[in-house]
Amino acid sequence: MLVPVKDGEVNVTVQGGGDLVVLVSSLGRGIGDFNALMADLEAAGYRAAGVSHRGIDGSSPALDGLTLRDFADDVAGAIEHVGGTPAHLIGHAFGNRIVRCLASDRPDLTRSVTLIAPGGQAPPAPDIPPTLMRIFELDRPTADRLADVQRVFFSPGHDASIWLDGWSPETKNMQWSARDSVPYAEWGHAGSAPVLAIQGLDDPMATPENGYVLREQLGSDRVEVVDLPDASHALLPEQPEAITREVLAFLAKH
Repeated sequence: MLVPVKDGEVNVTVQGGGDLVVLVSSLGRGIGDFNALMADLEAAGYRAAGVSHRGIDGSSPALDGLTLRDFADDVAGAIEHVGGTPAHLIGHAFGNRIVRCLASDRPDLTRSVTLIAPGGQAPPAPDIPPTLMRIFELDRPTADRLADVQRVFFSPGHDASIWLDGWSPETKNMQWSARDSVPYAEWGHAGSAPVLAIQGLDDPMATPENGYVLREQLGSDRVEVVDLPDASHALLPEQPEAITREVLAFLAKH
């Protein structure tokens, strides 16, 4: 369904019934990355709603000048349209910034927050940001792009070709420009919601230190950190069973 938001619409995919779980994908990528988790949530009795970024999956085109708060407002609009608040929020990579901002701005819409590959505090390895940007140069040789996807997103020995496609340069440009548009103090603490941080121990982009710092800042009574071996920044296609296990266990507590 298309949901009206500021200066456009966002496409929201809903499946299942029960308590609402809202999912937000990574930088410049579509909600299809969550297909397996959404199916597992539905099977477990939840209503899963995937919110597509502007410029992807039928949402309105990407816009210049938007802030992190605008993206959080898009998700808030989707939640209010779908109904069933408060919702459990799940964000992967860049999506973790969006759901934390939403939880900070709209605690009334937030029941819990799950962060998959959460960054925002500890810096990535120095070569990672420029390597990430090269992935979005879609006219580069396939072998070169595949090597970059492998370096940023996948542990050694995992098949990075499953993520060779599905990248939106326009959406990336919009989001990358907005990544520091709101001070960390205004979005990073995810309001007062309980937080689950799932992180890959091989992740060079959102290094495991990020989860530990967040837990230190907010306390272990609010933040639960799960370290997954043999997983990098992609996480969702690398360790789908572990992601589902940890997410369902966390949701059941809240």
